[in-house]
Amino acid sequence: MSDSELVAWAEDWIAFWLAPEGSAEREAKREATMREWSVIQYEPDRAWQFILEVLRRNHSDEILQVLSAGPLEDLLVKHGDAFIDRIETEARSNSLFAKLLGGVWRNAMAYHIWLRVQKAWDRRGWDGIPEGWTH
Repeated sequence: MSDSELVAWAEDWIAFWLAPEGSAEREAKREATMREWSVIQYEPDRAWQFILEVLRRNHSDEILQVLSAGPLEDLLVKHGDAFIDRIETEARSNSLFAKLLGGVWRNAMAYHIWLRVQKAWDRRGWDGIPEGWTH
């Protein structure tokens, strides 16, 4: 997958999630969400690039919720050991990514990975935690 294909995929994925349910626009972009599972399973480095590309292009609450509880969470479940260092580094240098990480649930994630996710995330804005809250 070329960089331009990655960008097109990210744009289509965003368009799918922002389109009204049942709309022709959403149906036209459905393929973008269908690729997600196989790329996470078999091309995790590309999945990582995809997650970062989507985040760069749109960080609305709607997209953060789906990106966090979908591709990012699935990447951590399937490839947590291989990606946790990159995820921690990105969270330290990118506050928006730390916020995205805050929407991840444990799911079937290995416990040692889950502990590291919790240390790296920013939960402000999730589950009723005020944006201005500090700990």
